Amino acid sequence: MFQGESALSLDGKGRVTVPARFRDALAALCAGQMTLTKSPSRCLLLFPRPAWVEFRAKLLALPMEADNFRRLYLGSAIDVDIDSGSRVLLSPELRSWARLDKELMLVGMGGRMEIWDRERYLANEEATLAQPMPDALRNLVI
Repeated sequence: MFQGESALSLDGKGRVTVPARFRDALAALCAGQMTLTKSPSRCLLLFPRPAWVEFRAKLLALPMEADNFRRLYLGSAIDVDIDSGSRVLLSPELRSWARLDKELMLVGMGGRMEIWDRERYLANEEATLAQPMPDALRNLVI
C-alpha cells in the first residue's frame, strides 16, 4: 500500500525520481513496471502494473454509459518503467494535460499513486478542507 506525500522535481527531460520508500515495494510488486494515466481530478495516476490490469478489467466491465470516463483512463494510459536512475518518464501529452510544472507532489493512495502539480495540489487540499466532512468519513475519524 502506498501512502504519504513526497515533493518531487520534474527534470528537463520530463522525468521524476521515485522516492526510495516506494522503490522497494514497486520492485517486489511489479519489477518497476507501471502504468500512467489521467485522473478526473486533473492529476496523473501511477499504478503498479498488476493494479492497473485489475482496474482496467473493472473499467471494461462497466456499462456503455461509462464510455467517456473509460476513454479518459484507457485512452490516455501508457506503460512506463522505472529506469536505472530510479526515474519515471512522464509523457509530454500527460504532463501538459495535468498542467505539471517543475515542482510536483507524489501522493500515495493505497494501491496507486497520484502525481500533482505542487501548487494545484495545495490549492485542492485547501478547497477540500473548506468543505464539510462527508458523514462516511466523520464516522471513521477518532
